[in-house]
Amino acid sequence: MLQPILKSLNSKRIVLASSSPRRKTLLQNIGLKFEVIPSNFEENLKKDTFSSPLAYVNETAKQKMLDVVHRLYKQDSPPDLIIGADTIVTMENEIFEKPASREHATEWVFTSVVLATPSEADPGYALVQFHAETEVNMGDLAPEIIQAYVDTGEPMDKAGGYGIQALGCNLISGINGDYFNVIGFPLHQFSKELLKLFPISG
Repeated sequence: MLQPILKSLNSKRIVLASSSPRRKTLLQNIGLKFEVIPSNFEENLKKDTFSSPLAYVNETAKQKMLDVVHRLYKQDSPPDLIIGADTIVTMENEIFEKPASREHATEWVFTSVVLATPSEADPGYALVQFHAETEVNMGDLAPEIIQAYVDTGEPMDKAGGYGIQALGCNLISGINGDYFNVIGFPLHQFSKELLKLFPISG
């Protein structure tokens, strides 16, 4: 999808404001060249002060991005594009951040993405924010199966406590939406937004 502008994009300075190895791999897979400068923002926003999980993930993604923007825009030549994101998994408006025993669970994965580009207007940069959501249906899992999966150690660093792209794939009976969003980054929607920011030249 980005092939018509990929050469032009890769001549620019692009920064991924995330230490997620999965986001890094996904962006590399579509041919994007970038450097990684993780955000130092402490993800300590109080979830119960937000009207919804989506509002929470939107604000977290924005604050993570702003940390990197404020550091890099002090330079003489700020990046042409900074990419930031945050992903959460929710069920019945509860945000999951570690493994839990659940049966017949339907979960929602929200990823909020923030893009920063230089702007002549104050404060010198412009932000574009969007989100993607994917419905994930977990299979009918016996407690022994869940515990055995937890014992592998795989779910410990993943939102929602499972890895759809690895051992956790066989726990899931189906999804509705962007598969890559469940991994941590909605590639299709991201590509659409990049084409708006960097249109194909005639």
